[in-house]
Amino acid sequence: MSPKSTKKEYLVFKLSDEMKSCTKIDADLFKKLDVKRGLRNEDGSGVLVGLTNIGNVVGYERKDDGSLEAVEGKLFFRGYEVKDLVHAIMKEDRFGFEEIAFLLLSGRLPDKEELDSFKDLVFDNMPLEQKTILHIIEMEGYDIMNILARSVMEFYTYDSNPDDTSRDNLMRQSIELISKFPTIIAYAYNMLRHKEYGRTLHLRYPQEGLSIAENFLYMIKGNEYTKLDARTLDLLLILHSEHGGGNNSTFTVRVTSSSGTDTYSSIAAGIGSLKGPKHGGANLKVCDMLSYIKDAVQDWEDDSQIEGCIKRLLSKEVFDKAGLVYGIGHAVYTKSDPRAVLLKEMARELAVEKGRLKEFEFMERVERVAIDTIYKVKGYKHKILCANVDFYSGFVYDCIGIPREIYTPLFAMARIVGWCAHRNEELNFEGRRIIRPAYRCVTDENGYIPIKER
Repeated sequence: MSPKSTKKEYLVFKLSDEMKSCTKIDADLFKKLDVKRGLRNEDGSGVLVGLTNIGNVVGYERKDDGSLEAVEGKLFFRGYEVKDLVHAIMKEDRFGFEEIAFLLLSGRLPDKEELDSFKDLVFDNMPLEQKTILHIIEMEGYDIMNILARSVMEFYTYDSNPDDTSRDNLMRQSIELISKFPTIIAYAYNMLRHKEYGRTLHLRYPQEGLSIAENFLYMIKGNEYTKLDARTLDLLLILHSEHGGGNNSTFTVRVTSSSGTDTYSSIAAGIGSLKGPKHGGANLKVCDMLSYIKDAVQDWEDDSQIEGCIKRLLSKEVFDKAGLVYGIGHAVYTKSDPRAVLLKEMARELAVEKGRLKEFEFMERVERVAIDTIYKVKGYKHKILCANVDFYSGFVYDCIGIPREIYTPLFAMARIVGWCAHRNEELNFEGRRIIRPAYRCVTDENGYIPIKER
């Protein structure tokens, strides 16, 4: 503390210093009392806390003896394997995010007439009211996720029936949010560029006949994007749209929804969760790490140089000194992350179009060497590692020309579909109860401290 500090500043310092002792909990107690830290079992699998019909994340199978067996990763939306859905969409050379949104919200795939009507409905709801646009322009701050959360909360005041949790109203709110997220994010980005760099403020209106992916690129870049850019973004939106009820942000939406709160409060909470660097911001960490490795490795085709760099990362000597290789490993997937596999297919095609194939091949080499090196250094015998979707998503965004400030908001733009589907399920299944887990207090064995006279 500075000698010139005020009494109030000193009090804050003193309280924060005391926080160190009052927040300490003996780590051995978690195992002794069988507390599932992070809602994880000892084997790393998630604690089963709910049931869902929406998404299924498969990374391992439990054998008869209770142990886990690693398997190739699979992701299912409403019973359909995402790989099959994506390949069908790619084969027909069309955009599919809207179709996936229909599937996740309704439980079934639409026919052509229904899909066309749904796309029209989305387009009708994409424009923002003038007062919302003005508020985005006037908002203080430079974090788009924060602006997105505040904009969502503001919708509560504009909704004529915000607290109604009937099915009709929930579906109306879901479609409106899915439609408006791209516009909010694009306008927030354009507003920040205007404020920070004095650039001309471009607020382009969504164009009829364009997909959500195309309209988003149009709203932030005008016509300066290729068809492959838009198709790749569409794929990313599909892959990020849903990932089971156990991911942090979706679970946050389900927890808040179980209390009966309004849609906007619940979704804003999900945005707050996704904003965290351990969740939605992971691909930014991957980008920064790969940038460091590119500079540190002189010969991109020399595995030994890459291995040496990875070892220094793991030993906390370089980069952010966290001892982590970002983009490698996943809480559920073991042998493969199906999202990463699908994205990698299109990332190569995109790298060719952008003249960045050498960089892509270097990333493939880093992926392979990093996994082998982690096994060597950590001595893993049973844990199976794979690259997760974050490993390639940042590279893909950069190839498309999407700025870093939008990486995590784009995740929200996709995941709003899953959030709404899970909120609707949480509020409509029979026998629902408010989610209320338990914490055991370990302050004192007797749990009682008598008040002394002062």
